[in-house]
Amino acid sequence: MKRVRKAVFPVAGLGTRFLPATKAVPKEMLTVVDRPVIQYVVDEAREAGIEHFIFVTGRNKAVIEDHFDIQFELYDTLAQRGKDEQLARLQRLQPSPGQTSFTRQQVPLGLGHAVWCARELVGDEPFALLLPDMIMQSEKSCMKDMVELYEETGNNIIAVQECDPLETHKYGIVGRGEDTHHGFRITEMVEKPKTGTAPSNLYINGRYILQPEIFKILEGQERGAGNEIQLTDAMLKLEKQQPFYGYHYQGRTFDCGSPEGFVEANVAFALWRSDMNQNMAGVIRTLLDELKPSERRGAAF
Repeated sequence: MKRVRKAVFPVAGLGTRFLPATKAVPKEMLTVVDRPVIQYVVDEAREAGIEHFIFVTGRNKAVIEDHFDIQFELYDTLAQRGKDEQLARLQRLQPSPGQTSFTRQQVPLGLGHAVWCARELVGDEPFALLLPDMIMQSEKSCMKDMVELYEETGNNIIAVQECDPLETHKYGIVGRGEDTHHGFRITEMVEKPKTGTAPSNLYINGRYILQPEIFKILEGQERGAGNEIQLTDAMLKLEKQQPFYGYHYQGRTFDCGSPEGFVEANVAFALWRSDMNQNMAGVIRTLLDELKPSERRGAAF
């Protein structure tokens, strides 16, 4: 069984839901408190023991590559000004030489196509796939637990969480089979099932460990929903050849691909920090008090 050493990050999306903010700044570089969204996802992979970070990019995404490079002028300025703590923090987040690779998707043909674009960089190895819109908050990283489950089973792993049963039509949903190790066997996968037909309320939350055979399937995969090459369609074909296991993640997940989820993540991570939580809690309470109907002089919601 090969170890999971590589992770793929699809970062070619245009971020249209955040316009005009994303007109010149990639949505992955929007900050949650004081770190770009993509940094949280890379840190999660690093905690899981990932050694090689593969970014599938598009046009106007060069700033992501710059973010993970050494900034000599900045580092020198911080050193000269005695900003040792800030400098040390940046250096801790800095990938080592050769740990990052970048490839272009070039045409927006969906998640499955983005994953296929990483095939030469991944090679014949299992790999982690982390969707950068989704950031996690827990004491132990989601991907770290997934890698441990992979080491127990040696097969494909998908992270899932519970959603409101009335909202299963919004997500990719899995069927739950027998428990195994600290996960369970996935019996089926359904993309956005019709209301009342979902096999469970466990939705796929944007974290995967996949075997390299997925690339051969994606190479010949026909376009599906949205006229795009869908990863779920390819996983359904791979599932006929190899088992899939589910990891039931118990932490919080924030969809930073939506403005509401992005704001929620900023609030949650600010409250999670010991140097900010008391001040932010007071600010939030004040804002909530100011929004009470009686305080708004009859203004309509």
